[in-house]
Amino acid sequence: MTTRIRIAVLGASGYTGADLIRLALGHDQVEIVALSANAKAGQAMADVWPHLAMFPALPRLLPVDQVDFGGIDVVFSCLPHATSAALLRQVAGPLIVDLSADFRLQNAATYAEWYGTTHPAPELLPAAVYGLTEFARNALPAATVVACPGCYPTAALLGLLPLVEAGLISPERITINALSGVSGAGRALKEANLFAEIAEGVAPYAIGRHRHMPEIEQELSRRAGSPVTVSFTPHLVPMNRGELVTMIVETGATMAALRACLTDRYVAEPFVHLLPEGVAPATRMVRGSNHIVMNAFADRVSGRAIVVVAIDNLVKGSSGQALQNMNVMFGLPETAGLTQAPLFP
Repeated sequence: MTTRIRIAVLGASGYTGADLIRLALGHDQVEIVALSANAKAGQAMADVWPHLAMFPALPRLLPVDQVDFGGIDVVFSCLPHATSAALLRQVAGPLIVDLSADFRLQNAATYAEWYGTTHPAPELLPAAVYGLTEFARNALPAATVVACPGCYPTAALLGLLPLVEAGLISPERITINALSGVSGAGRALKEANLFAEIAEGVAPYAIGRHRHMPEIEQELSRRAGSPVTVSFTPHLVPMNRGELVTMIVETGATMAALRACLTDRYVAEPFVHLLPEGVAPATRMVRGSNHIVMNAFADRVSGRAIVVVAIDNLVKGSSGQALQNMNVMFGLPETAGLTQAPLFP
């Protein structure tokens, strides 16, 4: 393909928008032609994001209602839930890659139950492709609306889906404990996220009812062929980015069988890596990259295993996966714009 893909990023003043721009700047076949951020409208990107000051050609931020979608090939929406769908239902022409929660759940009633509002665009739900790239690759080329998974579901599902599909673990008893960096809570000012509030401590939140639970259950149920209910507890940790998910599962299989299943499923995947036996995943292994590391361990309790997964919540858990989906939609190399090695230390 010689023609560059013209993209618009809505919500460019948030963390996911900024990371999407950072990655797109390294993509040879992408041209950023429009950026929106209502609260920062009129400002240059350098004023909002100093780390992008060396890219003066980036468009200035516009109110979203002033974005001209004519000639745009792909709209990446990094807007909050409900706001995103309400706007995108009015956008005709460009392909849509939505990073909010608005198109992840197939059922509008389930969305209303968990997000506390009527779905703004239920007519778009049937066409939306759940964009967990490694499991959506066949559907993406024909997609007009792609729902990027949440960060927690991305990590949990990539670790669990092959094992559920192979019937190696029980879908009835899955416990997921997750740790995430503070960027997962967004950039808006919140007292609980001030440095003095979050530093030097770890705390769970949304205990027993986090909004990513139905998303995880939806995709596990689809592969299991029966309803799946998980126990899921997220924790906020004092780091900027990164996510570590530990999952306890019941199994009658050997550890060799579990590892072989994961190896076979991901051996050809450019971003998913099963670590050597006994090596524990850590967020430092993937920081700033679209890579994901995982491993499986035997529990001391017979019949149980522990699956551990690490991702960067802003990249593979959000903006990187969005760009990966776009690559597949346009028939580009899946790794285009995403070859950055993890940043360490």
